[in-house]
Amino acid sequence: MGLLKHPVIAFLKLIRVENLLIIAFTLYAIGYNFFNLNLRHPFHLNEFLTSLLIISTVLIAAAGYIINDYFDVKTDLINHPETVVIDRVIKRRWAMVLHIVFSSIGLILGVYIALKCHHISLVLFQILAIVLLWFYSTHFKKQLLVGNIVVSLLTASIPLMPLIYNLDGSDSTGKDSNPGIEDIITYHSMVVLMFAGFAFLTSFAREIIKDMEDYKGDIQTGCRTMPIEWGMITSKVFTFFLLVIIVGVLAFVSLKLFQYDKIMQLWYAVGLMILPLLVLMFMVIRANTSRHFKMASLLLKFVMLSGITFMFFL
Repeated sequence: MGLLKHPVIAFLKLIRVENLLIIAFTLYAIGYNFFNLNLRHPFHLNEFLTSLLIISTVLIAAAGYIINDYFDVKTDLINHPETVVIDRVIKRRWAMVLHIVFSSIGLILGVYIALKCHHISLVLFQILAIVLLWFYSTHFKKQLLVGNIVVSLLTASIPLMPLIYNLDGSDSTGKDSNPGIEDIITYHSMVVLMFAGFAFLTSFAREIIKDMEDYKGDIQTGCRTMPIEWGMITSKVFTFFLLVIIVGVLAFVSLKLFQYDKIMQLWYAVGLMILPLLVLMFMVIRANTSRHFKMASLLLKFVMLSGITFMFFL
C-alpha cells in the first residue's frame, strides 16, 4: 500500500485526481478558444460560468470514479490489490456519502449554469452523466462493449459541452456588425467536433486496452468484456485498427497543416501524437502481460493529453 495508507493520498487515488485534471484542462482549453475569438457574439458562458462548469463536471466525474471503485472492490483486489483503498483506508459508507455529495453539488451547479444560459435543458448533461456513471458501475461495465461505449461517449461529450452551452439557442444580435462571424464560429465548431471524435476513438481504444489489462480479475467476477468474449488476439486486432483510424485522421489533419504552412502545429501533431500512436500499435500487438497493457494505457493517455494541448495551437 505504501503512501496509499495516508487518507489524503488514498482519497486522491480514489477520485483519480490526474484524470480530473485532464477533464478540467479539456474544458478550459475549449473555453479559452471561445474567449479568444474576439467576436461581438452573445456567447452564454463567461469566465465565471465556465469555471462553474469545470467544477460541476469534475465533481460528477469524481463521484463516478468513487462509485465505480465502490462496486468494483472484488475485481480490483484481484487485478490491482495494491491500489485498493475502499474498505482499507476509506470505509464503504463514506465512499457512498462522497458519491452522493459530489453528484448533488455537481447537479446543483449544472442547474444554476443552465438557468443562467436560459436553457434548463442543458442540465441534461449532468443528469445523464450521473445516471450513466451509476449504471456503468453496476451493470454496463460487465457487458460486452456497452461499458466501453458509454465511457467513450462521456469522454467525447466533455469537449462538446462548452460548444453546446455557448451556441445553443444564442441569438444573432451583433452578427451584422462583424462580417464573417458565422464562418469563424463554424470553423471553431468543426475543430471542437473533430476533437470530440478524437476523444471518443482514443477513449474507446484505451477502454479495450484496460480490459485486456484486467482480464484475470474480470473473468473471475463474471464480466463479459471483449477479451473474455472474443479472445485476446481479436481484441488486439480490434484495438490496432482503431489506432490505425486515429493515425489516419491525424495524418489527414497534418496534411492540411502542411498545405496551410502551419509548420509548428505539424511537428506537434507528428511528434506528440502520430509517432506515439505508431509505437502504441507495436506495443499492443506485442503485449502479453498486465504490465505491458498498463504501459500501453499510459502512453495512450499521454496522446490524449497531447490532443487537448493541441487545441491551443489550432
